[in-house]
Amino acid sequence: MKKLIILFWFFGISISLKAQIDTTTLRVISNQIKKEFAPDRRSVYFNALIKGDSILIESTSQDALNAFDKQVQEVKGFVKVSSLLPSKNLSGMEYGLANLSVCNNRSAPQNSAEMLTQMILGTPVQVLKKQGGYYLVRTPDGYLSYTDGTAVSLMNKADFEAWKKSKRIIYMQDFGHAFSETNTNSMRVSDLVKGNILQVIGDEKRFYKVIFPDKRIGYIKKADAKIFNEWEKAANPNANRILETAKTLLGVPYLWGGTSTKGVDCSGFTKMSYFLNGIIIPRDASQQALVGAAVDVLESDSISVEKCLKNLQPGDLMFFSAAKRRGLNGGRVSHTAIYIGNGEFIQAAGMVKINSIISTAPNYDSHQSKTLVSARRFLTEIGQPEITRVDQHSWYGK
Repeated sequence: MKKLIILFWFFGISISLKAQIDTTTLRVISNQIKKEFAPDRRSVYFNALIKGDSILIESTSQDALNAFDKQVQEVKGFVKVSSLLPSKNLSGMEYGLANLSVCNNRSAPQNSAEMLTQMILGTPVQVLKKQGGYYLVRTPDGYLSYTDGTAVSLMNKADFEAWKKSKRIIYMQDFGHAFSETNTNSMRVSDLVKGNILQVIGDEKRFYKVIFPDKRIGYIKKADAKIFNEWEKAANPNANRILETAKTLLGVPYLWGGTSTKGVDCSGFTKMSYFLNGIIIPRDASQQALVGAAVDVLESDSISVEKCLKNLQPGDLMFFSAAKRRGLNGGRVSHTAIYIGNGEFIQAAGMVKINSIISTAPNYDSHQSKTLVSARRFLTEIGQPEITRVDQHSWYGK
């Protein structure tokens, strides 16, 4: 009897070790797939959840799912469930519009998670899945993040297509409100910020009657907005237009993840300076640094003020790496700014402000200047991948 007990004990240990080995193998495979097919979580979602004898895989990449399926064929004893996003649980409600003047988008489906970015009212999004009270969404710049359920109104494809063809306005004041009546002393329906987009359902003297994505009705002064279709058809912006917009944000406080007149981070600032002129560029500095035309600003991996003054043009984006402060070259881009001219640039650092790369200038910024690693020209590259006119983006109505 004692020998039988020992035999069962060893058998149990054997099964347990096999399960542990298989689980470890699955985690290794998952990490390999993520590294190859989803190296940047900002643009490709991939998640493998091992629960008991089941493994649940979700991804926005069919290639990642196929590669995972192929790899796990050798791992026995697990039930595998693959899901290509958007999730079928959404029942076709795979589109949405930002519902608040400014929506906070996070790295995980919880309020305590890092704020990665923001989307402003009327931003069209692809809805990928629901998790708790949050939705995983993709914004027009291709960025993935979670937003609270109250921040986005879901739509099916037919309603989304109807919205794209509808009459809309874009709010052009830095801050303002939609009112419950054609009277600015009436009750407020919502606050508004520059760039908010709303559908027009009526025209009453000095006001547009608008409908919010969640079906609230409000009135907006005509003088504070432009017809969206007219705004988006404007000619490509020049440097003066980009810099005029950027300078309207002077003094606006730095906010990690911020992309509105209420607060911006460095790349949120450059992104909005371009978006408010009808151009969509990537969200983060490290992403922006990969597009556009390269401008030579370095000499032996260090800033060359002479080259900057010679080669940079107003409206160019400058990129910086904090790693250079530790003597490391080739570190990840961690900051960006817009070149003004004559050695000056405008940046969101503490607040939006103007600084110089010239050491004798009163507004010289030694902290950033010494960490310059590259520069890119966007204004001559509009229409190239990831530098897209709003009227050429399919989510806005192309």
